[in-house]
Amino acid sequence: MHSRRRFLAGAAALGVNLAVTRSQSAAQAPASRRIDVHSHLAPPAYVAELGSQRLGSRVVQDWSPAKAVEDMDRAGVTTSITSITNPGVWFGDATASRHLARECNDYAARLASDRPGRFGVFAALPLPDIEGSLQEIEYGLDTLKADGLAMFTNYGDKWLGDPYFAPLFEELNRRKAVVFTHPASANCCRNLVPGIPDNAIEFGTDTTRAIARIVFSGSAARYPEIRFIFSHAGGTMPFLMERFVLLAKGQQYAKQMPDGFLAAVSKYYYDTAQVSNAVAMAALRKVVPMSQIVFGTDFPFRTAAEHVQSLKECAVFSPQELQAIDHDNVARLISRYKI
Repeated sequence: MHSRRRFLAGAAALGVNLAVTRSQSAAQAPASRRIDVHSHLAPPAYVAELGSQRLGSRVVQDWSPAKAVEDMDRAGVTTSITSITNPGVWFGDATASRHLARECNDYAARLASDRPGRFGVFAALPLPDIEGSLQEIEYGLDTLKADGLAMFTNYGDKWLGDPYFAPLFEELNRRKAVVFTHPASANCCRNLVPGIPDNAIEFGTDTTRAIARIVFSGSAARYPEIRFIFSHAGGTMPFLMERFVLLAKGQQYAKQMPDGFLAAVSKYYYDTAQVSNAVAMAALRKVVPMSQIVFGTDFPFRTAAEHVQSLKECAVFSPQELQAIDHDNVARLISRYKI
């Protein structure tokens, strides 16, 4: 009990203990492990803030570690790397958002430490607050030993790749950080089609906007060490590939994409969350190498078992390729998950 209290008292001790328990877990890992890179958590402080803002769905409010583990066990998921879902931790006040991001990240780190090997952490950032986000990058990666950072595809009227994010991208590039991205509705494009929620159309479209902004702005070339994971197979990007490839051949983009659009997007990672069907997976596989596809579920909005079954039934991948999606590609991306 005394060591437990000391652990909870200091964030630095939290990070050290988290690193040790993950290392021990990796050493004892079974031969095959399924890792979910797209799993959401809902810390009590986050649920309370959503309630005060009259936001958040029942699915988010009902999330619990026990329910997450139960879903993982049904589908043979060894580890879920957690992140905060929409709308994130920004509600218009920088100080409050910094505080909420810190509370959420501390909670995620405690969850990972309390259940060694079962949970990882993509730390939340209080964007669009750049200074606060730089501080949280340092805390998340250096103190909590998080697996990476979580960012949304846009922040109001700015997509990832906008010059506004340059100080952040410079630091992420320096650290060779893993950045998990999740779509969000931009200011321009909420409730566009009556009766159709934004997540049905707009989320996939906004992921594509972010990818295009990163590549066509030259951010992909300027910050080659950032290791992005894009949700939902890159949104509509695979289906718009012909247009993007042709556009990238324009002389005005020669510096931004010296090797073309396809080469730029082929180095990033793409998860299977909510797109584990034959059409989406076949398209993605034509665009990026097998090494860039990783397993994701979007829990608690979908289940892991659904995705495991669909990936098998879609008949796009061999058993060896499914193993790469389940574990090997993530293990290469984040070394602590190597068997």
